[in-house]
Amino acid sequence: MTDEHLTRIADDPRYRQLLHTRGRFGWLLSGIMFAAYFGFILLIAFDKAFLAQPIVAGGVTSLGIVIGFALILLAVLLTGLYVARANRDYDAALAAIVADHRP
Repeated sequence: MTDEHLTRIADDPRYRQLLHTRGRFGWLLSGIMFAAYFGFILLIAFDKAFLAQPIVAGGVTSLGIVIGFALILLAVLLTGLYVARANRDYDAALAAIVADHRP
């Protein structure tokens, strides 16, 4: 593709809308992850006793370990959501825009 084609794609209102939609979704997922992680850090800072509680009476695995593991799973889940939506919606929309601007 030439610079002219790329410029026409960048000027297409559908492309701008796609960027806006994708960006808004990305920021939403980032906000969810930030809130979860920041909440975990606040628990570490202000309620260590809560995180130190064993899951089972007399057990050795603390609630903090489980919550930390849940944060990792949340990150994987949010990444999977983004990839699924990108594959389903964003890639198809971008392919249609590029196809319309082919010479």
